Amino acid sequence: MKLITCLLLCCSSVIAEDSKIPPSQFTADGHTTDKLSVVKERLKDETSILLDVREQAEWNDGHLAQAKLIPLSVIKTGNLTKDMEKVLVKDKPIYVHCAAGGRVLTVSKLLRAKGYDIRPLRDGYSKLLDAGFAKAKPPVEPNASVPQP
Repeated sequence: MKLITCLLLCCSSVIAEDSKIPPSQFTADGHTTDKLSVVKERLKDETSILLDVREQAEWNDGHLAQAKLIPLSVIKTGNLTKDMEKVLVKDKPIYVHCAAGGRVLTVSKLLRAKGYDIRPLRDGYSKLLDAGFAKAKPPVEPNASVPQP
């Protein structure tokens, strides 16, 4: 029994030392307590992913530069494309945002049940922009007319 206890303690300490990103803590309503400065740093060093779960029309109106889109409506169906499945990795935390912090809670329940480290952000798209997250530049339309001098 002592040997088993010792092995468990030793193994758990090795696992804890090996983990680069600590487990998230959550508020009573289910949002991550990770600070936005920490989220930005983890996105910058590519140790986390930012997932936007708003719908396609909302995304088209503007989105964060580092975000990947998988709308809540698609996640609910479970019909993810291969590209969407590539975004959802299990070896990195996935920070999730929407417009106001509500849809992320639904997504977190659905994806956590599949083994993902989901960290729902309380702040929505506009507040994340206000906090200094970069907005994606709109795509240049190939047939856009160039003003004549």
